[in-house]
Amino acid sequence: MSASVLFDAPGPKARARNVIYSVIGSLALLGLLGWAVYRLYNRGQFAGELWDIFNYAGIRQNILDALLSTLKVFALAGVLSLVFAVVLCVARLSDHKPVRWVALVFIDLFRSIPLLITIFALWVGILGDMTSMWALVLGLTIYNGCVQAEVLRAGINAVPKGQVEAAYALGMRKTQVTVSILFPQAVRAMLPTIISQLVVTLKDTSLGFMILYPELLYSARLIANNTPVGGVYPTVQTVIVFGAIYIALCLALAWLAKFIERRGRRSKAGIAPAAGAKELQEVAPSGSSDLTPAPGQGTGDVHKD
Repeated sequence: MSASVLFDAPGPKARARNVIYSVIGSLALLGLLGWAVYRLYNRGQFAGELWDIFNYAGIRQNILDALLSTLKVFALAGVLSLVFAVVLCVARLSDHKPVRWVALVFIDLFRSIPLLITIFALWVGILGDMTSMWALVLGLTIYNGCVQAEVLRAGINAVPKGQVEAAYALGMRKTQVTVSILFPQAVRAMLPTIISQLVVTLKDTSLGFMILYPELLYSARLIANNTPVGGVYPTVQTVIVFGAIYIALCLALAWLAKFIERRGRRSKAGIAPAAGAKELQEVAPSGSSDLTPAPGQGTGDVHKD
């Protein structure tokens, strides 16, 4: 039986109790799922004709177009938010107090304002005429950039101060320290959180239906409200299909995060030798790992007569 400082390993009675609770919880979830399926079946939601609408070429094309529109907004907002996060993070850590305060106020302001309000304000023309796509992209960029900036700042603050002091002692400038030492380690340490926020960005693209942008949720609402079958609107079927698409996209991002994390752990990146050391290795004879004193030079030993 092993234990740690924060956790005591359960004994035989506790393990048996945990098994019982797990079985009861699993049975309760299965029962709830079975009851939901039974209710849907009694209401005829599993009738084949309600699902046949997804075999129509027009419906499939509509879903594909909505998927591409969602991915386009997500790609733009994801890249721009990361770039914006780097800018905000650098400003947040600036040595100049006015710059630091402006970044702090901006981050706290747009993290507090609901994202939908930001998107709607951009769409109605607070910054000028803007299409629904760019209103959605900029809204997602501003909000998620603020969140990602705080994530990066936390990662930078987690880097041991000894590394920064050693870099300055070697004569590196602040820009070199930030780019070569702080940001690479911060990104690697906070990569799971960064990917998680990108998943949030992907799901927040669904807010585009409020400004009439033809993304997945907007397409789902059109299909559910405009294709009745025998007087029944396929709302449940549409929710299941589009929900499965969102789940597949989020799982793909999660898999990408794990893949990048595994690659990072397997990397054997090291510190390249300095220029002088490299030249010394080239001059030294092969197989020799030490420096032999030249004839006539002392070794530093003191001989007593």
